[in-house]
Amino acid sequence: MDSLIYSLNATVPVFLIIVIGYLLNRKGMFSDGFISSANKFIFNVCLPIMVFKDLAKTDIVSDFDLGLVLYSAIITTVAFIAIWICARLFIKDKSIIGAFVQAAYRSSVAVMGFAFMMNIYGTAGDIPMIIIGCVPLYNIYAVTVLTFEAEDAQSISNKSEKIKKAAVGIVKNPIIIGIVVGSLGSLIHIYDWLPQICSKTIDNLAAIATPLSLIVIGASFEGRKAIAKLVPTAICSAVKLIVLPAVFLLIAVKLGFRDDALLALVIMLGSPTTPSCYIMAKNMKNDGVLTSSVIAATTLLSSVTLTFWIFLMRFLGYISQ
Repeated sequence: MDSLIYSLNATVPVFLIIVIGYLLNRKGMFSDGFISSANKFIFNVCLPIMVFKDLAKTDIVSDFDLGLVLYSAIITTVAFIAIWICARLFIKDKSIIGAFVQAAYRSSVAVMGFAFMMNIYGTAGDIPMIIIGCVPLYNIYAVTVLTFEAEDAQSISNKSEKIKKAAVGIVKNPIIIGIVVGSLGSLIHIYDWLPQICSKTIDNLAAIATPLSLIVIGASFEGRKAIAKLVPTAICSAVKLIVLPAVFLLIAVKLGFRDDALLALVIMLGSPTTPSCYIMAKNMKNDGVLTSSVIAATTLLSSVTLTFWIFLMRFLGYISQ
């Protein structure tokens, strides 16, 4: 019951904010111009600042776990490659491949990971190690697949030009910049000497990222178009919430991960698709309808599936209270 309460407290409010955004837009409160500007503001300002804050406030040196960092990086890479290959082989509508791949492997561990871990252990635990291991790769791989599978990708006929465009996108990606600067901030303990005026400003901007992202997702949700994409949404959600956790948690247990390290992996693998997927998909000319549909579906369903994975790991004795 405790795990159910933890999961519901973390996921249902998120889903309700998406619903509120959708209902407010239906009432005519938001214009297309506002939604477009909000997307850019979130992607270029709020999300990178949020990532910076989360990492800068963590002592990544004293808590560093090389095995957990490497494992989270490896499974992110394997999942990304496998999903992209399968998508290219089996998805007939090539216009949705970029959105499908990104939504299937990226989780909201950077957004929801701290909340889950604090609920269960009272500390951030090993979530910062997971963020270091997988979140940079989440964004690097997302830029890569969204560049190669974008609507205008066919206009870039030369492969070297596509690779160059992807590399430039990775270097200039605001979230990756936030990760690098946040890691440096942690190393120099920037929050110990940063003026309070600056730290509070950063914290306030970071606090905007998640709720505003969810409001924009809800406001951008196109119900009629989403109905036409129920099948890819269902498949993508199943991969994200069931297939990846089933495969990689079994391997994690065999490798000896236990307690808060294993719980961090459960959260990484079982969390819903991150809202930043939608922002990136829209900004990089990929399918926003499918992306928002998967975010909504995984956010709702993860209250059940994530609860199951936490319960299973506890029941089998791999996670202690």
